[in-house]
Parts: sequence; structure tokens; C-alpha cells
Amino acid sequence: MPITTHLNIVSAEREIFSGLVEMVVATGELGEIGVTPGHAPLLTVLKPGEIRLSLPGGTQEIYYVQGGLLEVQPHCVTILADAVERADHLDEAAALAAKAHAEAAMANKGGDIDYSVAAVELARAVAQIRAIQKVRKSIK
Repeated sequence: MPITTHLNIVSAEREIFSGLVEMVVATGELGEIGVTPGHAPLLTVLKPGEIRLSLPGGTQEIYYVQGGLLEVQPHCVTILADAVERADHLDEAAALAAKAHAEAAMANKGGDIDYSVAAVELARAVAQIRAIQKVRKSIK
């Protein structure tokens, strides 16, 4: 029997996932972090990006989070997400359009644009596209 830990993924609206996992990989402020059973306690901010779950039996699920917190306790991992969605439910056309819109806004230096807002929108769109691409690779 594989060694597992309990994971909860919750957003403001609802609980997204609750169950046993062998490993969780998330994008923290300083890069990707992998959490396995027995990991040291930790609290970190999550950047927009994917959450990869390795489930017992060898299956994998991928979620997209818009940001949030990751808390690791001795027998439980909790992800408190600003917004979260299964990566296979993301709209690729909308993500590509958002990316193009943010890039155009950032390129328009003379316009009335909040550069930091455009940069955040660009980061979110790119993270969504990466999550979609990971799902495609795992299906093949």
C-alpha cells in the first residue's frame, strides 16, 4: 500500500477535492514545491499555476489555481485557493485571448493602462495555458 497523506483543496465557494494523495506539486512564490507524506510543516503563498496530484493507483489530476495558500501539517495538506478549477475544464480559447489582450495592453505604453494589472492577467493566462498543455500531455 502506498504512503499517502490527506489533501483538501477549497475555494471560497466550495470544497474542490478531499482525499488521499501520494504527492502534491504546487507553484509557490519561489517556484515549484513538492509535498509528500512526512513533509515538514509549511505555510506558503501560491502563485497562479497548476496543482498536480499524484493519487494512489498511479493516476494524476491537474487543477489550476489563481493563487492562495498552501498549508502542510503532519497528516494533512490544505490548499486555500482564491479560485480553482480542474485543468481539463479550462477554456483554452479564452486563455489565449486573455494572453493576447494582456500582451497588447502591455505593449501600448502610451495608453491608460495599469501595467501591474496587465502583468497579473498575463501571468494568469500563461498559467492556464500551461495547465491545459499538461492535461493534454497526460492524456496522450
